[in-house]
Amino acid sequence: MFGGFGGVGTPPTLIEGLLAKGVRELVLIGNDTGFPHIGIGRLVTAGRAKKVIASHIGSNPNAGRQMEDGSLEVEFYPQGTLAEKIRAGGVGLGGILVDVGIGTIMEQGRERVTVGGRPYLVEPALTADVAIVHARQADPFGNLVFDKSGRNFNPLVAMAGRFTIAEADEIVPFGALDPEHVVTPGIFVHMVIPSKGVNWEWAWEKKAGTGSRSAPPGS
Repeated sequence: MFGGFGGVGTPPTLIEGLLAKGVRELVLIGNDTGFPHIGIGRLVTAGRAKKVIASHIGSNPNAGRQMEDGSLEVEFYPQGTLAEKIRAGGVGLGGILVDVGIGTIMEQGRERVTVGGRPYLVEPALTADVAIVHARQADPFGNLVFDKSGRNFNPLVAMAGRFTIAEADEIVPFGALDPEHVVTPGIFVHMVIPSKGVNWEWAWEKKAGTGSRSAPPGS
């Protein structure tokens, strides 16, 4: 399971490590498949994933081609439903109730219940063996502070991993973080590593022809 939205908030050093170690047959759970050479999209492009659970893959044509040729299984959920399934897994719930899909093929294979006179489908919670997240700051205990929109799915993902690894732009001493700014408490984080920085070129930078590899504000 990975944090990030279009690559923003996805941990670049951990992605690089997975590529270097040759990890394969991954089941990836996250909002999207990034871009072909950005974020989690680097793993998808390299053929390292066998299944993706996401809200969309449209920004990564390689994911679309793999889905079409059958080499990548893709399971789609509306973005809000996906976020809530991850959150439910993180807080120990068995699942959530949704009304999206009632009366459609989405009902196939799903349990249907009635609450307050209204029908709902039961969506099981999502958890992962390993979760990877990207934070702006962390302390050695794993308390995390995120940077603006780079927060996105990261707090939810951090809770839902059985083993959560946080990559941080800055690791500060105990007591250096303002408790009011901590979003993810260290109880959810099992390992903290220093980030080596974003090692891809953002799509808008290519169009501008800057050649810069710096992260945008909020990433």
